[in-house]
Amino acid sequence: MATTKRDYYEVLGVPRDATEEDIRKAFRRLALEWHPDRNKDPQAAERFKEINEAYQVLSDPQQRALYDRYGHMGLEGTMARGFEGVDITGGLGDIFEAFFGGLGVRERAGPARGADLSAHLTLSFAEAAFGAEKEVSVTRLEVCSACQGSRCAPGTRPAPCANCRGTGQVRRSYASIFGQFVQVVTCGTCGGEGKVIPSPCGECRGQGVVRQKRTLRVRIPAGVENGMQVRLAGEGNAGRNGGRAGDLYITVEVEPHPLFRREGNDLAVEVGITIPQAVLGGVVEVPLLDGGKEKVTIPPGTAHGTTLRIKGKGVPDVHGGRRGDLVVHIQVQIPKKVSPRAKRLLEDLDKALREG
Repeated sequence: MATTKRDYYEVLGVPRDATEEDIRKAFRRLALEWHPDRNKDPQAAERFKEINEAYQVLSDPQQRALYDRYGHMGLEGTMARGFEGVDITGGLGDIFEAFFGGLGVRERAGPARGADLSAHLTLSFAEAAFGAEKEVSVTRLEVCSACQGSRCAPGTRPAPCANCRGTGQVRRSYASIFGQFVQVVTCGTCGGEGKVIPSPCGECRGQGVVRQKRTLRVRIPAGVENGMQVRLAGEGNAGRNGGRAGDLYITVEVEPHPLFRREGNDLAVEVGITIPQAVLGGVVEVPLLDGGKEKVTIPPGTAHGTTLRIKGKGVPDVHGGRRGDLVVHIQVQIPKKVSPRAKRLLEDLDKALREG
């Protein structure tokens, strides 16, 4: 009787103010859990019917309003039967896909793109900054040269699949608590291709592809950073049935430099100066990443940690933008030991500065 029915909100495990999306999600989860083809509990069929009935009511705004106001009695004579009123596309469609593999007609297997591959390449700091040509080794699937990817032994050709009569699909009848279903699935004999290989190629064993180790030359653009990827189009695994090859993604690992570090497109370097240079100023030579040197003027009274910039001596932008700068971090060097003469000079300098 109607009075013995459980509350529909309780059945779906949602609050009374649940949104339509909350109700839909709860239904999908419970329907998958309690479908009698998956759940061997003796009560699964009844539980599944209860879940379906609750969803039909709560997913329909008019029926939900009646139920919220009058309970089960308000729905007498208005209950949907079977799957009437259920949004098949958004509700049960994906559930039947999970249970039965779909009820629609599937297309015959066609060209399939090859899988992408990955590789690692270690670069010196300078190679990453200025670009380089490097070699990388990769093992990949290539189209068999003996059969040109046909998978057939020389002089033979594929034959129509007897199981599906060349259609790539077979039909099955499926009996469930809801009646008889006709399921169209991919042929397990030919994998949906509609053809079989009576005499497979001996070189690739009927696969159409063989595994090969290749050494490729790759141009690394200037300005790449640690962890960046360089893509080589079409250098991955060969495709199937005439599909295009995948790509090769090379992840760059940059070795650290003993002097320089990157700050975006800028290069940073530390340069030490003496106390007199810091006080009086002067000219120092700053090393450059390409091996040269640049003279930089130190202003009088330069403090420890001061930064100076040399324009355009950093790293080229990997996307073709302007080159960064060389940022010089000044380090005033304090000697740990001084000679007696140097000590007297420093004391005289200290006295002069205090008096002056």
